[in-house]
Amino acid sequence: MPDIQMRFHQDMLVLSGRQDAVLARQGVDVERDREFLNLVEPDTVRDALRLESVAGAQCLVTGTAGITRARLAHARLEDRAHELVAAALAVVNSLKPQHVLYEVGPCGLPLDPSSAPSLKQSRDQYAQAVRDLEGRAVDAVLLSGFEKPLDLQCALMGVRKVSDVPVFACVRAERAADGAVVPHSGTWEELAGMLEEYGASVVGFSTGAPAEMAAAVVAELRAACGLPIMVELEVGRRDARQQDATPENPYFCPDVMVGAAVRLRAAGAQFLRAGGACAPSYTGALVAATAGFDVVKSEE
Repeated sequence: MPDIQMRFHQDMLVLSGRQDAVLARQGVDVERDREFLNLVEPDTVRDALRLESVAGAQCLVTGTAGITRARLAHARLEDRAHELVAAALAVVNSLKPQHVLYEVGPCGLPLDPSSAPSLKQSRDQYAQAVRDLEGRAVDAVLLSGFEKPLDLQCALMGVRKVSDVPVFACVRAERAADGAVVPHSGTWEELAGMLEEYGASVVGFSTGAPAEMAAAVVAELRAACGLPIMVELEVGRRDARQQDATPENPYFCPDVMVGAAVRLRAAGAQFLRAGGACAPSYTGALVAATAGFDVVKSEE
């Protein structure tokens, strides 16, 4: 498996899109059964990921966003974490992707920033999630779905407690009253500094804001740190009656992703992903706009 770090600041790369919407349309209770599905219906997961692979995604992401023990406990699967991780990786590896990213989402535990036991309990959730890999090879850990920077900090601390694997740290952006795209707290510069300090390899964010606003955030992050940048564009609920992009749903069809990818590359992003109610065609559009291109360097 190629070392993804050798491609940092080099090649434009696209991650497989989120599978939640696709699986939900098939009747899957994603929040409860996402990880279990890898074990009991691997062909269903493989078929969904195969479409992402055919669309051209160079990086396939495991269906393990709820793999922390606290999240698995809701479905009484916490004692089967090792088994679920192995099944998820088997599904992804069967498609022979260029790169495999192991996704870990928020553990969901209450977090009290003034309580050391609370912080340790949260940190240990993520440390255990990486221990559950049991030496299996992945290119990187993807920390995604985080809203609060403190939660993401705990996740980074947990991963770095047990591994030096590359980590993509992705936070969900918010829309301020004036429409600006902002982190949950602080500034993008402060967030980038914190992520870099705690061992992130890639700084990322997810947003459903128009491409020009997402590109402005990329520019801020690029000025604040020297790490590669990832952007996940959240697709809103699709409506066949919508004919044009709106501020509420700018990515209403896959074609819009082409222009967004071009704009984000020009701003300095390297890794792109479709999220929300996306389909493989959205991934294909991102690939079509970036495949074969290098990352735009500062001097360009």
